[in-house]
Amino acid sequence: MVLLNLWSVGHFCQWFLVGRFLNLSWTLFLILSIGWELLELILPYEFANETWDNKFSDIVVNCCGFYLGNLFKQGY
Repeated sequence: MVLLNLWSVGHFCQWFLVGRFLNLSWTLFLILSIGWELLELILPYEFANETWDNKFSDIVVNCCGFYLGNLFKQGY
């Protein structure tokens, strides 16, 4: 399994849009982002089966998307 895949693009776009259009604090973002990755540990679906490295890369991609979304909201 690769660290970056099509799901990573979806994660990035989702959190970019959340960062751009919603007033969400970094604390709540991290709770939601990390919470989802932890929830995937118990979900019985194929998409949720991934390595710890991939889960970590998902969180990094989420942070990048949220950060850039917040930058665009501020007009930088």
